[in-house]
Amino acid sequence: MNPADTPCLIFNPSAQGGKAGRFRSHPALPRGQCVFLATSAPGDARRLASQAVRDGFQTVIAAGGDGTANEVLNGIADVPGGLRAVRLGILPLGTINVFARELGLPLNARRAWKILALARERTIDVGRAEFTLAGARQRRYFMQLAGAGVDSRAIELTDWSIKKKIGFLAYVLAGFKALSETRPLVSVRAGESAAGEWVEANPSAHSADAASAKGETADGEWVGIGNGRFYGGPLPVFPRARLDNGLLEVCVLPKANIIRLTAALAGMAAGRMHQFCRARQFSASSFTLTSPARVLLQLDGENAGELPATLAVEPRALRVLVP
Repeated sequence: MNPADTPCLIFNPSAQGGKAGRFRSHPALPRGQCVFLATSAPGDARRLASQAVRDGFQTVIAAGGDGTANEVLNGIADVPGGLRAVRLGILPLGTINVFARELGLPLNARRAWKILALARERTIDVGRAEFTLAGARQRRYFMQLAGAGVDSRAIELTDWSIKKKIGFLAYVLAGFKALSETRPLVSVRAGESAAGEWVEANPSAHSADAASAKGETADGEWVGIGNGRFYGGPLPVFPRARLDNGLLEVCVLPKANIIRLTAALAGMAAGRMHQFCRARQFSASSFTLTSPARVLLQLDGENAGELPATLAVEPRALRVLVP
């Protein structure tokens, strides 16, 4: 079997509450048309993806959730020239599958596999984060989103045994726990190529052009960063984000209490967030996140490390398979 002509499929057996453990026999996958590699622990997908690149595979497919896909992305990037040499495919088997939704992939495994088999390619931006982990600076890429504040704390509080049973609702329960705690402020400072506006009940009351947004600092109890539009599933938290425009979109909520978040969710569902809550939104090619307290940074729905962090976009650096 020639690795250059055969996709390598890395799958997480614990995805979908463990249902993906029977993945090799899934009727959506024709036998003999790909190499299967199963993960057994956190970090395995990254290691297996790196090895697949070194073995000469030119198509690596992440079968699982956003966390598995993020590990595979970073495994590809760990090999010099890997991002240029390898195409990333996503077979959505996770709880939320935000990146698959952004790419327009069906969440049905059989239909998604048919699309991947056609091998239609698109080149998109990828986010790069530098942060602190165990006292040392680390670098990691992300595909869809990042966040710091109440969401990263909720991820930390999520009971993974409960998540296997009730899926997304486990995040909701953890979110309520995070909201009941003291919530430290996170500061975000825009770098170059920034543009933005105040988005609130009266959006014309506070506006900023590209020049004033550049280098400006905003503070909030939640800071979300989008390479794509969606967050938490099909919610268009970052409506102006595009996967190939060389920018990341930032959304800052000054207060992340239940009332404000409920209003924000209602606004997102209606497609008119600015009419429901006050938030700071702008786009930038790079920015920094800091906090006087311990705050975790999440990348593609998994906590990666702690602030301070620097985030930037690498334009059109990732090859992905799309419908």
